[in-house]
Amino acid sequence: MWWLKGTTNHGQKIEVPSLSKLSLDLVEDKLNEMDLRYEILDSANYNPDFPKYSVIEQIPKAGKFVKEDRKIYLYLNPSGYRKIQVPNVIGRTRRQAEPTLLAMGFEIGKISYRPDISDQVKELRYKGEKLEPGTEIQKTAVIDLIVGDESLNRVQEENDENDEAEAETQPTETDNNDQ
Repeated sequence: MWWLKGTTNHGQKIEVPSLSKLSLDLVEDKLNEMDLRYEILDSANYNPDFPKYSVIEQIPKAGKFVKEDRKIYLYLNPSGYRKIQVPNVIGRTRRQAEPTLLAMGFEIGKISYRPDISDQVKELRYKGEKLEPGTEIQKTAVIDLIVGDESLNRVQEENDENDEAEAETQPTETDNNDQ
């Protein structure tokens, strides 16, 4: 029993420190001082509240007690949001395109208008450059939209109304024969 207590460090315990928001270099120094080890399990989803490549989560949690040489498992914050493909919203109305982009995690930036017959999305831009559907950009990126302003539709309606008004005021052949 005496040998068993000595080799298992019976009764000895180390409180797990909080490693949250620490870089890997600092984690290594801190755990070495305490005779603990670490293993990186994975990168979690990017969290802007934590520095890049810092600890987001640890197992066991801070405040728990462990024996010396125990492994602390770590989840690290990646360098940024993951990249996702831009959906093809060209040709869709602004009302259809905006919710699609927002649902994927993008943000809508400046909306510019171009003379057109409809209010369909004509072009996407990212940082001033034309953006093709299918291009991978970082989630939360700001996408600018160029949309038709329906002005050509109004011009066409005005032309149709003018044509109808002219047709009503011009005499027909039967009007001329009656005189």
